[in-house]
Amino acid sequence: MTAPTVLVVGASRGIGLEFVRQYRAEGARVLGTVRRPEDGERLLALGAAALTVDVLDGVSIDALSERLAGETLQVAILNAGVYGPRSQGLAPPDNAEFDHVMHTNVLAAMRLIPALAPRLAAGSKLAVLSSRMGSVSLMQSTSGWLYRASKAALNSVLKAASLELGPRDIACIAFHPGWARTDMGGASAEVDVADSVAGMRRVLAAADASHNGRFFGYNGDPLAW
Repeated sequence: MTAPTVLVVGASRGIGLEFVRQYRAEGARVLGTVRRPEDGERLLALGAAALTVDVLDGVSIDALSERLAGETLQVAILNAGVYGPRSQGLAPPDNAEFDHVMHTNVLAAMRLIPALAPRLAAGSKLAVLSSRMGSVSLMQSTSGWLYRASKAALNSVLKAASLELGPRDIACIAFHPGWARTDMGGASAEVDVADSVAGMRRVLAAADASHNGRFFGYNGDPLAW
């Protein structure tokens, strides 16, 4: 049986690196993207391929698409993201902060998904790493409101993708990974990163048409948009 091919965008550390580690441990062929060649050393040590991609650069994303010509991806995970200013209340972001967060968390996905769609086949899975903070209906705090806005926008991007790709039997899912202990989440976060990724992988493994265009926690619990 041919090993599945998994692409993890944003794989140099944290949740992305853990996806690489766990999929490689199961024998999958894993392609991980990093911003700088030197960031790929951990991936190479795990037996994964390291592809240098700047998700803020459309030309770099086009080059990724060309690099993947002829590939069929069973799983594609868009993990690259930033938090931005750790604001409280309605503190307005400056232009640079807004552009950086929205370009990284939203525009990159809007470029990557069309670039990767031709590499996905019936039965493939596409996931974006969102956050419960991106849920409008569940919002109870204004902290990090720029990050919240970017993840709400990312959820909309994923839902739109599901309408295009779902008819091709490609399940498109947005995940809340939990407050995971990573560089972004911090040492006091509630969820071990290995548990977070293992849970998301279980959801992806079981995903079918009923999961398409939906939002789930890492433990498989459905979340409201």
